[in-house]
Amino acid sequence: MGDAFPSVIAAFFKVTLVSTVVGTAVAAALGLVWAILGRSRTRWVTVPVKVVVEFIRSTPLMIQLFALWVLLGSLPTEVIGIAMLGIHFSTYMSEVYRAGIDAVPRGQWEAATALSLPRSHTWRAVILPQAVRNVLPGLGNYAIAMFKYTPFLSVIGVGEMVRTAQDYGSNHFEYPPVFTLCGLIFLAASYPTSLAMRKLEKRLGH
Repeated sequence: MGDAFPSVIAAFFKVTLVSTVVGTAVAAALGLVWAILGRSRTRWVTVPVKVVVEFIRSTPLMIQLFALWVLLGSLPTEVIGIAMLGIHFSTYMSEVYRAGIDAVPRGQWEAATALSLPRSHTWRAVILPQAVRNVLPGLGNYAIAMFKYTPFLSVIGVGEMVRTAQDYGSNHFEYPPVFTLCGLIFLAASYPTSLAMRKLEKRLGH
């Protein structure tokens, strides 16, 4: 473990952690777009959005990674991997946003209509501030889930932490210690984050 630690922890910070943080940002932003488009007043928007979201949610991440890699093979594999993580988890986060938006009292919509507020202003100043506050714990839980899905990036050649551990194991014929090290790093990173999410839920009154 001691010999493998420098290369494994470097891969954690350079690839695994960066992929999680950037992927979460992409998923949170795109998930909000899916949720808002899903509430459009025209079926020409809602139906395609629903089809795309359900398709992505119903197919394995590994297959999606391969498909995007084939389509965008000229891009760096790290970019492809982060993009696919963000797209995949955005479909789940869109449901979290939808629940948060539905939880906003109907009177808020009615008050905005009575004040003749533009729909864009209603979303930006009235609905979203309340909805996002309610869904922060849910978004955080999906961010933790994404963190634990980063080893799938190795299927397209991304040198994340588990891929680095696998390479070290094959070169030194020492698989159990180095994979145990990966598990401990995952635990050390995800468990405190889970505790923070629980505290956030209590603070927000969930």
